Amino acid sequence: MILARVVGNVVATRKHDSFHGLKMMLVRPVTVEGEDDGEEFMAADAVGAGPGERVIVVTEGKSANDAVRTASAPLDAAIVGIVDRIDAEGGRRPGTSR
Repeated sequence: MILARVVGNVVATRKHDSFHGLKMMLVRPVTVEGEDDGEEFMAADAVGAGPGERVIVVTEGKSANDAVRTASAPLDAAIVGIVDRIDAEGGRRPGTSR
C-alpha cells in the first residue's frame, strides 16, 4: 500500500468497457509528513476521494480489482481509504489535522 495525495481527476471520453462507472484519479505518493515522494500515477477511486485528500492506494492488480469489485478491469492501482489522521510513535504527525 502507498500513502498518496489526490492531485486531480482523469477524464476519458473513450475507455475500456470495464472502466464505465469508475472514477479515475491522479495521485502522488507522499511521506508520512505529507511531503511529495514520487511521480503521479492514475488510480481507480473505490471510496469517493477528492482533490487534496490524503489516501491509501493499493498497487497490485488483484487488490485493485477487488477494491472496485470487478475482475475484468485492467487496473494497476485503486484508492481504498481516505486518511483522517496518522498517529505514530511521537504523536500526531504534522499535516494531519483531521
